[in-house]
Amino acid sequence: MKMKNLTDYRIRRHLRLRQKVQGTPERPRMSVFVSNKHFYVQFIDDAAAKTLAAVSTLDGALKGQKLNVATAKQLGALAAQAAQEKGISAVVFDRGGFTYRGRLRALADAAREAGLKF
Repeated sequence: MKMKNLTDYRIRRHLRLRQKVQGTPERPRMSVFVSNKHFYVQFIDDAAAKTLAAVSTLDGALKGQKLNVATAKQLGALAAQAAQEKGISAVVFDRGGFTYRGRLRALADAAREAGLKF
């Protein structure tokens, strides 16, 4: 398969990552997607193929904010809060093929500080 653009490379990295990362009822997968305008975080139980909780920058207080490190920190804290409301304390982190730096690292660190165990 010939790669055409950076999105194809990211999808390929994500597929490679998903061979190793599986969400269970005890440790769901915390899946992160970053578009040009928004962040999306989902907690997924792959065994039952169900989304347990989800937050994004389209919701509530984060609506209309720019994508920067500060917004990522706020979303990480909101994601951890949503997970804890559903009884989730430990997760497997799925970075979605995106590089683990900058905004993505800030999101993960904020979720850890808010009480999630990776």
